Amino acid sequence: MTDAPSFAALGVSAPVVRALSRRGITSPFPIQAMVVPDALAGMDVLAKSPTGSGKTLAFALPILERLRPEDGIPGAVILAPTRELTSQILEEMTPLAQAAGLNMAAVYGGIRIDKQAAAAARAHVLVATPGRLIDLLDRRAVRLGRVRVLVLDEADRMLDMGFRPQTDRIVAAAPEDRQTMLFSATLDGDIPDLARAYTRGAARYQHDAVEGEQGEMTHRFTPVAPGAKLDTLVDLLTTEPERGLTLVFSRTKRGAERLRERLDGRGVAATALHGDMAQSARTRSLARFARGEVDVLVATDVAARGIDLDGVTHVVHFDAPETREDFVHRSGRTARAGREGTCITLVTPDQEADLSRLASACGLEDEFRAAGMQVAQAKVLYASPTKPAAAPAAAAPAGDAAVPERKANRVPRGSRRVSETPAP
Repeated sequence: MTDAPSFAALGVSAPVVRALSRRGITSPFPIQAMVVPDALAGMDVLAKSPTGSGKTLAFALPILERLRPEDGIPGAVILAPTRELTSQILEEMTPLAQAAGLNMAAVYGGIRIDKQAAAAARAHVLVATPGRLIDLLDRRAVRLGRVRVLVLDEADRMLDMGFRPQTDRIVAAAPEDRQTMLFSATLDGDIPDLARAYTRGAARYQHDAVEGEQGEMTHRFTPVAPGAKLDTLVDLLTTEPERGLTLVFSRTKRGAERLRERLDGRGVAATALHGDMAQSARTRSLARFARGEVDVLVATDVAARGIDLDGVTHVVHFDAPETREDFVHRSGRTARAGREGTCITLVTPDQEADLSRLASACGLEDEFRAAGMQVAQAKVLYASPTKPAAAPAAAAPAGDAAVPERKANRVPRGSRRVSETPAP
């Protein structure tokens, strides 16, 4: 990232630059260098960037520079899909907000709403899960009429979790002339529709990691008999060389708690993270893991979504991921901030064919074969014949031609501006 501009050159104020420096952050990551200038100019943004790429500062810095202490409350709302992610955004932004003279608060389920309402009433920047923000809106404890900036972080996961109706209500309650920024691990599926509905002429960015920017990730697939999964996991946790913090994925909340108990019974200290836990218990569990008091965390996909810890050296897929996206998101909890990481997937005989296809979809066929397993052929999908596609229209709709031209910012190596999304 030697060709990246400084934070000051991007337009970040001196007090915030000093606050960043105190935290050891002296130069922007590529996604930050791309997004910050356009966001500071008030443009809507649609950005795809790998996990652990610095997305939080990409939207946090423009928010803190654009708001003033005398602005209405809240002046910015950041939506995130999980309680853990809201807490981590709050933790990362608070020292910078203090340098800018702004107050922050986070609201999410699992703790008393009256305390959160009081904190939200004083917050220039409000970080929220959609459900809890709707609760506060229904109680008229929060009003969004003065919101200048709206951010949807991990927008793809919010859609996966069924939050579209809540986000629609939140967007409708905010001013039409707000700035909107969407950050997502993927721009596929329903994300383009979301962008058309929520943004106007958004600058669209896609950042592809380059060699040396992210740590080296090693994948291993381990064949195991169905009744031997626990023994294999215990052996792995007790003999794996240079193992630090290890995240073990379970498919269900009950399964995560049960696996934690079974590991404790085998002498492996572990803690759990899942949706059936009270918020206070989840916070304590994650804090113990982050401090290294226990080095094994058994978690579900949703609960682990917001975990952003550089010290995670291993990810174990104890229960197989259901989709390629889940596999990528799980695995992305390690090999962060330039560190190395290892991902291990336990494969039972009945899962071999499906997981081999998942490995192929991720470009990991050689790793799968190295474990002595065969890669199955791709499934063939049959569909009814369809009518020939209509010829393309002679001209784009008028709204698509109304995107103003602007001089492109310098884009770091491995990254690119894709386009500006048409106005709806």
